[in-house]
Amino acid sequence: MTRPVHITGPAAAEVDAAAAWIHARNPDAAQRWYWGLLAAIEDLGVFPERCPVARSESRHFGVMIRQLVYGKGVGRYRILYTVTDDLVVVLHVRHGRRRRFGESPAAGEDPSGGAAD
Repeated sequence: MTRPVHITGPAAAEVDAAAAWIHARNPDAAQRWYWGLLAAIEDLGVFPERCPVARSESRHFGVMIRQLVYGKGVGRYRILYTVTDDLVVVLHVRHGRRRRFGESPAAGEDPSGGAAD
């Protein structure tokens, strides 16, 4: 059974921000990344349970959240989503180097989840 996939407002904003950041550096790569990411998100509707549980986020929010890692190397993004009987909901799309929800910042780390400059 294929489930519809809904991308929340915060997740859509995170995708747009990441695409803009990549576009400023390499417009062609940004277009490939954007369409590839959307295809990967849409594929979650086919068998969303194939991806592992994001333990830190699941503990933090008290609901089972799964993650799909998209990209390679330092360009990896974590697609965080929940699954119901009839819907997949994408909650966030976060760069792989960002601190996970519920984790304390390390010494010298920006409290927003990124590395300090």
